[in-house]
Amino acid sequence: MSIRGSNPEVPLGKLSDPPNAITASRLVVTVACFVCLSLGWYRAGLVAFVLAAATDWADGYWARRWGPITKLGRVLDPLADKLLICGVYIYLAAIPDSRVLPWMTVLILAREFVVTTLRAMVESAGGDFSAVWIGKWKFTLQVIAAALSLLYVSPWRTAGWPTPVTLGAGLVDAFVWAMLIVTAISGVTYTRAAIAAMRSSQPTLE
Repeated sequence: MSIRGSNPEVPLGKLSDPPNAITASRLVVTVACFVCLSLGWYRAGLVAFVLAAATDWADGYWARRWGPITKLGRVLDPLADKLLICGVYIYLAAIPDSRVLPWMTVLILAREFVVTTLRAMVESAGGDFSAVWIGKWKFTLQVIAAALSLLYVSPWRTAGWPTPVTLGAGLVDAFVWAMLIVTAISGVTYTRAAIAAMRSSQPTLE
């Protein structure tokens, strides 16, 4: 993991910048997902969740390929991610037979709160707390596990797509547990790196 000094040349940015607009659309679709889950429309909620998660790849790809990379995007993107993931897992913990237990959601929320606090501390000191590979794997597994859980409680599972044989409880459990393990590991990784960065007098930690 690398925590580097901030780049003063990064512009503030505007909500109308394409990557930021895509991120903002994720917030809108996330709210739509929550409405669907509140009403018990698990099919529609699953579709909205997958669309919202897909925009996380889209805004990052656009920003890296065509720009601009902005300070607003660096704040808005992780905020949108956390709202999507934390919100969906809170709903899943309340849905019977979702394979997501309340303590699992608590673990996810605790990790996000800790890392968010550490990010604020490091970046306020001029550091760069951008996501690294373990954070990206964590998000990917969280999306897959949540999508499988929503599919498991969705009427689609009983309509033959996919069949109950191809989407059994064991498959959902496997991804949920893999997600929890990587979530915990990423929390420890970010915490150790942040502590080391704050203890170091050097502006760059590699």
